[in-house]
Amino acid sequence: MVDSSRSVRSAILAGRTARKSRPKEFATPVIEIPKDIRDEMVEHALQGLPNEACGLLAGIARGGPADVAVEHFYPMSNEDQSPLTYSLNQHEHERVVEEIDRKGWELVGVFHSHTHTQAYPSPTDVEKSQGPRVFYPNANFVLVSLADRAQPDVRAYLIGDGGIEEQEVVVR
Repeated sequence: MVDSSRSVRSAILAGRTARKSRPKEFATPVIEIPKDIRDEMVEHALQGLPNEACGLLAGIARGGPADVAVEHFYPMSNEDQSPLTYSLNQHEHERVVEEIDRKGWELVGVFHSHTHTQAYPSPTDVEKSQGPRVFYPNANFVLVSLADRAQPDVRAYLIGDGGIEEQEVVVR
């Protein structure tokens, strides 16, 4: 005879082990991006060529950085004017953060493009993520790769002390 209470307890513990802060059915981190915002990010990246483009994403963090819904995209100037790196314009950054606060949103994403490489954080991206992670704990790092201009690739990551974790991007 199987002890059903032990089986249920084992299943619950297995779910907790997989991801302690989220129910098992949400084991993959998710960032929801409306299609029009995805298209705006891609267009901003294409217009920024030959340089990287950048911006900020505002929205709602339903369960921390691993479960966010994007509500608005703020395209910004790349102060570096470089195909290899980006820096947000400080004045635009301050204005955007004030507007996000006024609207009751959270800063849920830092966006930039890669002009010729895959949509995966470079060592420079990881190094630059330190500041945003401190000030914006619900910030995700959203990358658009233009390596294939006909099919830009949008991906999102959580970057932390434990490394880089890709999120599922759900375009709605």
